[in-house]
Amino acid sequence: MNPLLFALGLVVVLFTSASVLFTIVLPREPRGFERLSTFANRLVRALFITLSRLARSYEGKDALLAPTAPVALVAQLAFWAGCFIVGFALMLEGTTHSFVSALAQASGAVFTVGTINLSGQPNEAVDIAAGATWVVIVALQIAYLPALYQAFNRRESLVAMLESRAGVPAWGPEVLARHQLVGIIDTLPDFYASWEEWAADLAESHTTYPVMLLFRSPDPWFSWLVGLLAVLDGAAMHLALAPSTASSQSRLCLRMGFTSLNRIAKVLRWEVDPDPNPEGPIDLSFEEFNEAVEMLRHAGFPIERTAEDAWPDFRGWRVNYESVAYRLADHLTAPPAPWSGSRRHLRSGAVAPRRPPQRAPGILADSRPEVVIPPTAHRRGNLGFRSE
Repeated sequence: MNPLLFALGLVVVLFTSASVLFTIVLPREPRGFERLSTFANRLVRALFITLSRLARSYEGKDALLAPTAPVALVAQLAFWAGCFIVGFALMLEGTTHSFVSALAQASGAVFTVGTINLSGQPNEAVDIAAGATWVVIVALQIAYLPALYQAFNRRESLVAMLESRAGVPAWGPEVLARHQLVGIIDTLPDFYASWEEWAADLAESHTTYPVMLLFRSPDPWFSWLVGLLAVLDGAAMHLALAPSTASSQSRLCLRMGFTSLNRIAKVLRWEVDPDPNPEGPIDLSFEEFNEAVEMLRHAGFPIERTAEDAWPDFRGWRVNYESVAYRLADHLTAPPAPWSGSRRHLRSGAVAPRRPPQRAPGILADSRPEVVIPPTAHRRGNLGFRSE
């Protein structure tokens, strides 16, 4: 037996086992060698992003990207299997006297959960250890999947509720406009409080299980990221335009929201400024902000300050989350909602949120404010988007 190869194989097996435990069992943000399993996630995402370039419309791209997370989970399992087979093969090489035979023996021991000996002296201890290890891995994976889907369901339930409150795709000013148009501004404090809780749960689940970032919403135009960005923008505009009526929950929601985004960015190993300058520049222009303020004024939202007076406060809030949110939206190919940044893999600009027709008696359809975000750099006929 070659002691050096046996020791090397043992190290590979131990590190792979540690990676499995830190990924599936231990609820904490992966660091150092614990990130080993995320290699498969990055590779699968890159492959699906390349594949999605074949589609022209956003719906087509979303359909191609939808299997990314399930495939990543299978690839992660295959990655662990490959590492275990190589590790146990190195440990068996001394008895088989051939690395090829050792690989075959290790593969049989892992996948048939039995002991086979193709050549050389038997090494039943290693064969049995290989089989037992894989049984444990499969059992842990079976228990791991329900935890992922429970987190997915918790995430998507509140996102689906945004359809009536923020439009599809979600947009921050639309949150305030819709609450004003249907006379439910009094529900905004509870709305912000629920999203503060949701953001805390998002930070815990998506940093503990980074593969959750690859799970897309069932509807192409729904997105947890776009929804969170809309809620944060709505809270920031509320605080900037009507500070006397904005509840304390809006501040708490903003704080938890950008904290959650920053924690997710750190998992992706992105540089994050923990304390940005409140007077620093943002990508959103004052002209865009002013147009949204006029839309809110037209909708009857109780505005206390002019757009010029409110802009410094709004910018001071948005600088905390804009850069990370825009980068994540591009990274995840999120729906092209207004105020959500550009997408490298999409061919058009932002799509306006759909607003249902006003059915209240005495209100004409043409009296309702229209939200229009024109596409950029492309002709309308080539978009492939729906923009009702």
